[in-house]
Amino acid sequence: MKTMNLKIWMLLTVMIFSSCGGEKKKELASSDASIKEETSKLTIEKPQLTFGFIKLTDMAPLAIAKEKGFFEDEGLFVSVEAQSNWKNVLDRVIDGQLDGSHMLAGQPIAAGAGFGRQAELVTPFSMDLNGNGITVSNDVWSKMKPNVPKGEDGKPIHPISADALKPVIESYKNDGKAFKMGMVFPVSTHNYEIRYWLAAAGINPGMYSKNNIQGQIDADVLLSVTPPPQMPATLESGTIYGYCVGEPWNQQAVFKGIGVPVVTNYDIWKNNPEKVFVMTKKFVEQYPNTATAVTKALIRAGKWLDAPGNRPEAVKILSMPEYVGADEVVLANSMTGTFEFEKGDKREMPDFNVFYRHDATYPFYSDGVWFLTQMRRWGQIPDSKPAAWYDKTIKDIYRPDIWKKAANLLVEEGHLEASELPETDGYKPATTDFIDGNKYDAKDPIGYINSFGIGNKENVEGVSSIEK
Repeated sequence: MKTMNLKIWMLLTVMIFSSCGGEKKKELASSDASIKEETSKLTIEKPQLTFGFIKLTDMAPLAIAKEKGFFEDEGLFVSVEAQSNWKNVLDRVIDGQLDGSHMLAGQPIAAGAGFGRQAELVTPFSMDLNGNGITVSNDVWSKMKPNVPKGEDGKPIHPISADALKPVIESYKNDGKAFKMGMVFPVSTHNYEIRYWLAAAGINPGMYSKNNIQGQIDADVLLSVTPPPQMPATLESGTIYGYCVGEPWNQQAVFKGIGVPVVTNYDIWKNNPEKVFVMTKKFVEQYPNTATAVTKALIRAGKWLDAPGNRPEAVKILSMPEYVGADEVVLANSMTGTFEFEKGDKREMPDFNVFYRHDATYPFYSDGVWFLTQMRRWGQIPDSKPAAWYDKTIKDIYRPDIWKKAANLLVEEGHLEASELPETDGYKPATTDFIDGNKYDAKDPIGYINSFGIGNKENVEGVSSIEK
């Protein structure tokens, strides 16, 4: 009996020591992992943050970074709050009520270039590519449709040029009625896209001047501001006859049976930048690690959104009332790789919403320069500027250095592959991927401005003139 007890005691002793040794190894392994993880962590200067957004599909990276825990992974505790309009977004970021926000790409650029409220704003992150459309009322579409070429299936051939709208505008003018359309903000992509589309067909969308900031000088079409969620109701009431807006407000018009999208911004400028994430220059200088950590979380969110199979879950998240709050079926119409024009005419559009592919998150200088050329073209920047001004101005606003730091840390942590980081000087190659085939070279902004038939011109002496 004593011998058996001794054996049992020895066996238990071995097991206890083995267990302790195993636990010790686990502790050491866990400790090593913690040390490794800690070395790649940033010391966060301001962990409690409040970000703003407008109820649009392209706010998705913010919602995903919050709901999937990417902000928390960075030691950030973020509140995400819907705002009433783009002016409110801009004012609250400048005044420090918001630490950052989903914003129109043109807003930080205009703030630094001299149009509207002035402030030093920066963007280290581009939120998406494409995502907008131009929708007209059913009545206007019925008058446009005979002017649109049809395919063998009897459906309209896309993209639809504004040439089809030109006779409709003429008929309104002959009846003594102004043709009115909506866009979301004077420095929005939507304003420049609808102007580009109209002007490509010889339709003057109106000019701005120092003394006239309505942008309706000599206009064939009167463009006015309407907040995105109000677009369908404003169209239905007859206040406007068409609009340019982001999703889900084009597809909402289709579902409500009040309008027809006629072109997307993918067709106006293929893979164009849309929204950006903006903070003040003061914020990123005061809290550099926090700014980098925010950018890391947003890059991860963009990648998650473009990973195969994640869009249905993204639609569910965006449909929540605290985010976009639109019906899932409406959001899914564009978010899952399709887009519906006339009711029943649903087409495959895999690149309608891009959040990561095509280097979508990188803040390219060339994207920002395009906005500056359009501000100059339409008179929002009233005075001539030398070519070097465009490069210097955008480099004060677009901050790929913050993006690169964030992305390199994500590579170290295994969230990105080094091959996913673009090798670039910040300028994309020249492109003709526009609805009119015009060539855009961001390193020749003056030549680009002068290439248009409608808009400001720069002559050799640097004196501007307006081509009416």
